[in-house]
Amino acid sequence: MTTGQDRAAQPDAGSPDEERLPSIAEQMADQLGGWRGLVESSIPVVVFVIANVIGELRPAVIASVAVALLIAGLRLAQRRPIRHAVNGLFGIAIGAAIAWRTGNERDFYLPGILYGVGYGLVLLLSAAIRQPLVGWIWSVLVAKGRSEWRDDPRLVRTFTGLTVLWGVVWLAKVGVQAGLYLAHQDTALGVARLLLGYPPYALLLLITVWTVRRVTREATPEPLPGN
Repeated sequence: MTTGQDRAAQPDAGSPDEERLPSIAEQMADQLGGWRGLVESSIPVVVFVIANVIGELRPAVIASVAVALLIAGLRLAQRRPIRHAVNGLFGIAIGAAIAWRTGNERDFYLPGILYGVGYGLVLLLSAAIRQPLVGWIWSVLVAKGRSEWRDDPRLVRTFTGLTVLWGVVWLAKVGVQAGLYLAHQDTALGVARLLLGYPPYALLLLITVWTVRRVTREATPEPLPGN
């Protein structure tokens, strides 16, 4: 008999037609867009930081948006998934529009800071009301929409703890950026945006996948002898 814990994390082993659960590396690669996704999502910000240091704000804005559009166009022409490129382009475009309007280079990073604050607070709120957001995201991205983990107190506690971890880390990294924003440390803010972007995200993904797999593996009953 398949337990609720096992169903929450992987397909029924007795159903050969169902797809296998992706490996940790595959799940992380999908969420991060692979090495190419990591590089492509960082290039527009790098371009903005460098162009703004050696030049002026408006050329830096134009250059970063142009690079983001070029990356999205190349992915579209190559018929590759453009989800990460579109997300990056959307974020770059909003920040660029605000910076262009205010004439202040640090406002380029303001949407990301506000988004980070909101996301961190939503994570902590979801954990507080016992509806951990990480659990629901796991259901959508990994468990093919199933949410049997809600019936397992151990998994509910696990996803609640992971959600708190995500929320605290998210607020901590956005707090660093907000401090640099308020201190008018524009170049340092750009560097922090890069360093505190994907590295903490990748580490949190690794911790999440490893923890959930460990909990579900420990909860899976061993087969009886002869079966």
